[in-house]
Amino acid sequence: MRLLVFLLLSTFSFAQQIQKVDFKTAKGNIVINPKEKKVFGSVRYVFTVKETIDTIKIDAVKMNFTSVKINKKEVKFTNSGKTLNLFEGFKKGKNTVTFDYEAFPKQTMYFTGVEDNMQIWTQGQGKYTSHWFPSFDDVNEKVIFDMNVTFDKKYNVIANGFLKTTYTSGDSKKWYYEMKKPMSSYLLALAVGDFRNKVIASKSRTPLQFFIQPKDTAKFEPTYRYSKQIFDYFEKEIGVKYPWKIYKQIPVEDFLYAGMENTTATIFAQDFVIDSIGFNDRNYVNVNAHELAHQWFGDLVTAKSGKHHWLQEGFATYYALLAEREVFGEDYFYHQLYRSSLQLRNAAKTDTIPVMNEKASSLSFYQKGAWALHYLRESIGAKAFQKAVKCYLNKYKFKNVETDYFLAEIKKVAPTFDTANFKKTWLEDYRFQMDVANGLLRKNQFITTLFETQQLRKKTFAENKSQFIEILQSDVYYPVKTEILYQIREISFEDKAPLLRLALQTNDIKVRQAVAEFTNDIPAEFKTEYETLLSDDSYETKEIAFMNLWKNFPENRAIYLEKAKDWVGGNDKSLRILYITFALESDDLSYEDQTVYFEELLNYTSANYESSVRQNAFVSLFSMNVDVEILLKNLVNATTHHKWQFTKYARDKIRNLISNEKYRKEFESILVTLNEAEKNKLQNLLNEKP
Repeated sequence: MRLLVFLLLSTFSFAQQIQKVDFKTAKGNIVINPKEKKVFGSVRYVFTVKETIDTIKIDAVKMNFTSVKINKKEVKFTNSGKTLNLFEGFKKGKNTVTFDYEAFPKQTMYFTGVEDNMQIWTQGQGKYTSHWFPSFDDVNEKVIFDMNVTFDKKYNVIANGFLKTTYTSGDSKKWYYEMKKPMSSYLLALAVGDFRNKVIASKSRTPLQFFIQPKDTAKFEPTYRYSKQIFDYFEKEIGVKYPWKIYKQIPVEDFLYAGMENTTATIFAQDFVIDSIGFNDRNYVNVNAHELAHQWFGDLVTAKSGKHHWLQEGFATYYALLAEREVFGEDYFYHQLYRSSLQLRNAAKTDTIPVMNEKASSLSFYQKGAWALHYLRESIGAKAFQKAVKCYLNKYKFKNVETDYFLAEIKKVAPTFDTANFKKTWLEDYRFQMDVANGLLRKNQFITTLFETQQLRKKTFAENKSQFIEILQSDVYYPVKTEILYQIREISFEDKAPLLRLALQTNDIKVRQAVAEFTNDIPAEFKTEYETLLSDDSYETKEIAFMNLWKNFPENRAIYLEKAKDWVGGNDKSLRILYITFALESDDLSYEDQTVYFEELLNYTSANYESSVRQNAFVSLFSMNVDVEILLKNLVNATTHHKWQFTKYARDKIRNLISNEKYRKEFESILVTLNEAEKNKLQNLLNEKP
């Protein structure tokens, strides 16, 4: 309760400051030292004092400050460890404050990779930029940020805005980035790495700059596929020109989320750097569109508080779906809406927090927010909806907003629409309007066919067989066909064989994948046809098919290993690790090959690789009951990783292992060989009560 009171007072304090003080511009001259994981330099803010105020605060977590000057005169200040507090030297009207600072950020700025392939990137979502740059945790304080960054010239440094110029001196290089319009501090970003880039122009001549690592240049096209089309579509659909003059996208390793909409510079996860086969499994299109939509909904207009967060995430989710409809078609669009409707219906059984609540779940903010907009657009018509959105963005650009601001614009274009009831039903009620959603979904013929096909579950296979055959031979969208394969999964092979063969003959990747997934027991007469799945353009299908064939036909394992020997898979090396795992089980592998493969797999658990690769390798090795010191050390090292999902896996695995006295002793024996951070993590786990 005391913490809550403190947070409320803190929020109130900054709200008061914004009413009395307006920070206008910021210029940072910073240097990043990767060896010490340190950032330091100087900052100059221009601010206006509108009303008398005792103390002005700049958020700064665990930073050191020197040479603090206001209006060019050195002043006294205090440093709370959370804020730089200024209490003298400023006057009503325009002022400047300059200072030098240094920070050793424990979060928000992340140092990843190895020395010859290093990356540094930031993730300030919410209010965390103040861990690496003195700024403002309150999203309502919008500032024009210019950043000058000095770093090793071998690398590329990307920040918000236009790159005005660069200056090289010895082994160092300085990048000068300039913004023209204000933004909230959480959208300030840096990305450092060995990147190449390609620039293309949108239809409106906005430069679109796409970055990629040199090792991934062959993956450039499938990674960024449809990017220009999405950008051009948004400018037309939203009706407001992209507001930031340049747009950049940068993939980084072990990013915390799928992507982040930093103003002009989206940073996204390396997992979405894919080849043409990976595109069929998990592509960047939705995340690409979502983060781009945020440049309008979140960056241009920003919610005043968490209560109105859906104005950012709901809009970005819905507009991403609209963009995907433009790319993949109407059936895809409705299928995604249908899937999210099922999630929302099921979540409402336990989740009683509505959209307009800062504690709402991501599912509510994103998917229910998107559904609310879809209902709204369908209710008042696309043209009226577009007009309201355009007016809303133009009226509140570079400002902060609340839900009622948007609904007021809706009311102007659709006076008879009951915005109060809409707000109550879709935004303030935790329940999801499933009946209404189904009515909207049925506007699409494919969805109607899917619903009708689902009803066939109530009938016998004999009654449905002819209809199933007819559907599998039709051009209906794939989920209807995979629904049939789901329904016949327990039917004897003799009865369903013609349907499985028809499903394979569709040559639809998703339908064929369903055959792989729902056929665990493979009869000999279906073996040859099933083996064709090993050649599908889907890493997921290859993995499912390989494992099922390995289990069903042990006499052909050498053939399957030969087929898979050059597989790698996606960014997580899932197929390479699969191959090595099964090869190590083979009796035909020589001792020399066993050693080479084992060392490769063990190396994948090291800090030289991304967490997804490491976790796959850990799972593989522990499934084989491998017990070597370096494996245990690498597992302990994983507990110090910045990505919480990976550290949770590592901690849980260690807890499981040390329940066995043998493993406990082995972990205790390696304690002295660990660095301080690793030692503390392991000791804490060893000290936990069983």
